[in-house]
Amino acid sequence: MARGIATRALAGGHQVRLVDRTAAKAENLAMELSDDTGGTATGGSSIEEGATGAAVVVLAVPYPAGREVIQQLPQTHPVVVDISNPVDFTTFDSLVVPPGVSAAEEIAAENPGARLVKAFNTTFASTLVAGEVDGRPLDVFLASDDDGAKETVAGLVRDGGLRPLDAGALRRARELEAFQFLVMTMQDRLGLGWSSAVKILP
Repeated sequence: MARGIATRALAGGHQVRLVDRTAAKAENLAMELSDDTGGTATGGSSIEEGATGAAVVVLAVPYPAGREVIQQLPQTHPVVVDISNPVDFTTFDSLVVPPGVSAAEEIAAENPGARLVKAFNTTFASTLVAGEVDGRPLDVFLASDDDGAKETVAGLVRDGGLRPLDAGALRRARELEAFQFLVMTMQDRLGLGWSSAVKILP
């Protein structure tokens, strides 16, 4: 997902910083992306350094790691994007958050000052690299209690050639996560190979 979202950001003319526990991993991916897109990507291992001065921080980590990472962000309170789906990957048969709450809401509670937006959780990594499925740009659903933060992420989405769709308040992340869980369980059943997309058509 880091590769896919970074590819779209670079395609939109934005600069990207990648952070991983292993600096070499982030640096190698940054180099690959810079070569592939002609954009500017850098890598490192410090969350604080990577996030300082950033307009948007994307938590491209599985649940529940985002709850820990958001606590380490600098107090400048950038827009933070949660992309996670809290799926029980041992059984692939349920969500691991309590009923009536989303991973996004749990993450937001760990840093009340962060301007959190749920986004990209309904897109698959390979489709993000391409930016489209069957010739149609990807839809990216956004949920947040902060309209300004939501519009900032919508701009990033549009710049990358994708279509942002406002799903409402952050509590709508509950439905986005549950719906994507259903979509994930259907991949093998329908032979979709994790290369499908959810599309709203008028």
